[in-house]
Formats: sequence, C-alpha cells, structure tokens
Amino acid sequence: MRVKIVRTVKINSFSEGVHLQEQLSQEGLVIYEALFRKLMDNDEAQAKKSLLSDFNEKNELQRRRPQRGSPSKSGAEINRQEKNLVQIPIHPETIAPKPEFDVKQVLTLLAAYLGGGTLCFFLIRHQINGIKTNGFLDSLYFCVVTMTTVGYGDLVPSSTLAKLLACIYVFTGMVLGGLILGKAADYIVEKQEILMVKAIYTSAKFGPEELVKEAETHKSKYKFMYAAAVLLVLMIAGTLFLYFIEDLGLVNAFYCVCTTITTLGYGDESFSTGIGRTFAVFWILSSTMCLAQFFLYLAELYTEDRQKSLAKMVLTRKLSLSDLEEADLDHDNSVSAAEFVVYKLKEMGKISQEDIAIVMESFRKLDIDQSGSLTEADLRY
Repeated sequence: MRVKIVRTVKINSFSEGVHLQEQLSQEGLVIYEALFRKLMDNDEAQAKKSLLSDFNEKNELQRRRPQRGSPSKSGAEINRQEKNLVQIPIHPETIAPKPEFDVKQVLTLLAAYLGGGTLCFFLIRHQINGIKTNGFLDSLYFCVVTMTTVGYGDLVPSSTLAKLLACIYVFTGMVLGGLILGKAADYIVEKQEILMVKAIYTSAKFGPEELVKEAETHKSKYKFMYAAAVLLVLMIAGTLFLYFIEDLGLVNAFYCVCTTITTLGYGDESFSTGIGRTFAVFWILSSTMCLAQFFLYLAELYTEDRQKSLAKMVLTRKLSLSDLEEADLDHDNSVSAAEFVVYKLKEMGKISQEDIAIVMESFRKLDIDQSGSLTEADLRY
C-alpha cells in the first residue's frame, strides 16, 4: 500500500498534515506522529520541512520505475495497487470545522423551559401540597427539583392535572439536561483547561504554545481535575449554606448535599426557607450537572489510559515475520513507512479495513482519470 500525497504544503507540526476522514481520533494523530518520528531522521527541523515531499518522491519513483530485468507491470497489477492506495488529506482547511457551541441559545432554552414550567405550576399552585414559602419561588423550586430528578418530596402534586404535568415536565427536563446542559458544562470545562494547566505549572516557564500542547496531550486528565475541583467547591458551599442558613447540623447538611447532587432526594432534609430555595434553584442545577460531568470524565480518563497502554505495547513489541507479511499490503516484499503506519493503527484499533475501504471508495470516485492521484483536473469535473 502506498500513501499518495498530491500537493506538498508547509506545515508546522505533524498533526496538522494528517487526518484520515473522521475515523482517526486525536489519539490516532498523536500515534501517527510518534510512528513517523520513530521511522524518520532525528533531525526534527529538517524532517518537518522535507518529510512529506521526500516520502512522496521516493514512493512515486518506486511505483512508476520498473526494476532492471523485470517486466513492466500489467494493467491488472496497477489497478490492484490503486485499490490498495490510501489517501490522507493534508490540508487542515478541508477538515469540517467543529460546530461552535451557542451559549446564548442554551440559556434561552433553559430560561424558556424553567419559565414555562414555573408559570404552569404557579397557576396550579393550590394543587401542590407541602412546605410552602412564596408561590412563584415555590413553583420555580419545584421545576428545578423535578427537572433534576432530585424529588425531595417537600412539594408534591396532589391533583390529576398536577401529576400529569409533573410527568411531562420531568421527561422533557431529563432530555434538556442530558443533551443541552451536559454540553454546556463540557464547554465551560474545556474553556478553563488552560487556566488549570497554568495553575498547576505556575513555577514552570511555559509559553502559550507549551500550555496548549500540555492541555491537548492530557486533555481528559485536566477536564477531570477541573470537574473534581468545581464539585468540591459546590459541595462545601452547599454544606455551609445548609448549616448556617437552614440551621441543619453539620452532618445533616453534608448528608443533604450528598442526597441532592446524587439525585437520591430522600426528602427528610431539604431547603425549606425562601432564601434557601432561591439558593437551591442555582445550586441544584450546577451541582447535579457537575457530578454527572465528573463521572463522565472519570470514565473518559480510564479509557484514555487503557488506550495509551495498548498503544505503548503495540509500539514497543518486537515485530515478527508474520507481522511484516501482514503489513505488506501491496505484496512487494517490503514494508514502506505508510504501510507500517496503517498496520499499526489497525492493530491498535484506531482504524479498520472497512474504514480504509470507505475512504478508498471516495478516492476512486474523485479520481476521474484513474491515474491513482488527485489533480486539479479531477476536481473540475
């Protein structure tokens, strides 16, 4: 298998020039870079300028120049090589940009959801039993407790209409929380990653580029650390508020915090004052979502560690003759750098044969003149 790169561009890093559709993850790009660094010359500055062009020229000569004393390749053999060709686009601008997260839209949807629910429950407030303070505040508080599935039980619907409305509201709230608020929390955490790295490496003289690289390399770790720090602050704030404002004992206050953020909501301890419920509207939303993100990042960190361990094992293990035979995708009794990279990525589960087949099918459709390479003439059709 040959990697055909039609146009050589100046790149600042290996990862900028490598992207195999959307099948290669960020870890795959890092592994791709590591493989090329291992295979190519240690002169990094020179390699960055000439790696792609030199590699393209050598493979072009080997593919087109017949060996002495050997017959020229038949059309069937050329077609077989073209079928094994893997096209790796190197232009960052060809990659679909990641859609921007619209914070205003999320806040608008959340405000509309809570506002509509508050209005509905305010109109039927006499059909809700429990500990009451202010009609509007109780309705908003009931919306938040229902949406987050905390369900203390200090306010409960008593009529058929109120119960049906609560059923509809809790399901729509779970959808809103899962699809929108989760993304909002993830967006906020990602925005604070650089600040987290700066805080950790305050004594080290890291420039902006080094900080960004560190944050990208250990993305899951810093997201987890930031979520854990925010969760700890929210738990301490909730405990102190319940202790001083709601007059709960320290243990009972901490107990109420734990049952709230985990959405257990036993109901034996809850917010019963007007100022307490005002605080609870914001605190319950943020703390429950923060705990969900905390466990999400924990699972992500564990998965990333396993992937890195697998990648390290694959990269360091000694190759056998059977490995070389399997990596020799074009069956020319030699393994090129491109074949080695693709073989290792497949071995680590980053890509599959089906992924390569899909990309090759797209390449063959674009290659109008069937030359085995893409030119401007092919793109004009």
